Amino acid sequence: MSVRRVMPVIRSEAAQENRDFYGRLGFEEVMDLGWIMTFASPSTPAAQVSFMTRDRTAPVDPDMSVEVDDVDAVYEAVCESGAEIVHPLQDEEWGVRRFFVRDPNGRVVNVLSHR
Repeated sequence: MSVRRVMPVIRSEAAQENRDFYGRLGFEEVMDLGWIMTFASPSTPAAQVSFMTRDRTAPVDPDMSVEVDDVDAVYEAVCESGAEIVHPLQDEEWGVRRFFVRDPNGRVVNVLSHR
């Protein structure tokens, strides 16, 4: 299993303000689903930050996202460890397969792979 990228997920209702601010820092918008938008560095595309009003398909909002190469293998390893799954493994309509797990600090981690 390998990690492709890690990004914070910041709760925010200030879409345009974030677009303006992070644009001035050199980020470009790479995704906008209305309820979540992601900005990435053009020179280092895995350097990303996401802003979310609320997660539309999960019972809780994640604190961070971790993209992995094999989400099914990570899900199996996390389940075997006894960690708390707070959103089951499932395919999402926007092209990712994901689950949420609570880390030892109580933070919710969105673990995903693109399909």
